[in-house]
Amino acid sequence: MSEAPFVVLQQEQDYVFSLHFGADKPLWNADEDPPLGTGRGPTPVQLLLAAVGNCLSDALLFALRKFKQTPEPIQTRTWADMGRNSQGRMRVLALHVTLKLGVPAAQLQHLDRVLDQFEDFCTVGASVAQGIPLHITVLDALEQRLKPSPAAPLVAPH
Repeated sequence: MSEAPFVVLQQEQDYVFSLHFGADKPLWNADEDPPLGTGRGPTPVQLLLAAVGNCLSDALLFALRKFKQTPEPIQTRTWADMGRNSQGRMRVLALHVTLKLGVPAAQLQHLDRVLDQFEDFCTVGASVAQGIPLHITVLDALEQRLKPSPAAPLVAPH
C-alpha cells in the first residue's frame, strides 16, 4: 500500500499560501482573488475544480486505454456554480465538467461501455459528488454530445 497523499500549506503573506506536494514536486502558491487576496495563485475553488477535472480526465483516458483506444488530446473545462447558503455563507453549489475527446466518436471502439463506467475510476470526482452535485458532459472532437448531463450547460461561462 502506498503512503497516504499529503500537502503541506505554509502561509507566506495574508492569503498567499505555498503548497508543498513533496520534495520531487514543484512548489505552488494559492491565493484568494481581490479584494480579499492578491490573485497571485489559484483560489481554493479553482484548486477543487482542477482536482475534479484532472481526475475525471485521467479516469476517461484510463477507461479508453483499457480498450487500447487513443482519444488524445483530451481537453477538460470545469466551472462552479457559486452561491450563498441559508446562513449567507458563500458555497460551491454545483460543479460542472465538460470533457472533450481529441478524436471523433466514430474512431473509438467500446465507447458506450467506457462512458458508462469511467466516472467510477475517478476517486476525487466520486468523493466530491457525495456532497456537491457534479454534472459531467463528454463531447467528441466534432462537438457531438456523447454523455449528456441534463442540468449542465454545454460550455463554461467566460
